[in-house]
Amino acid sequence: MYNYEPNGVCSTSINFEIVDGKLRSVVFEDGCEGNLKAIGILLEGMDAKEAAKKLKGNLCEYRGTSCADQLAQAIEKYL
Repeated sequence: MYNYEPNGVCSTSINFEIVDGKLRSVVFEDGCEGNLKAIGILLEGMDAKEAAKKLKGNLCEYRGTSCADQLAQAIEKYL
């Protein structure tokens, strides 16, 4: 399990695994619970590189980032 501490968002931790290039067990701690659970469900089994490509640059209003963008950065760092 990889643990990433995001910056500039409500979520305090992002945990995930990459198995055979696929995302598994994506869990956000804190933040918008319903939306972040949905992101984890939707990404389950998705190619990690493709997920990062889709999520990168998704911004949350004035923050300059978002939980999804932070996950993309975490995936890129992991890979």
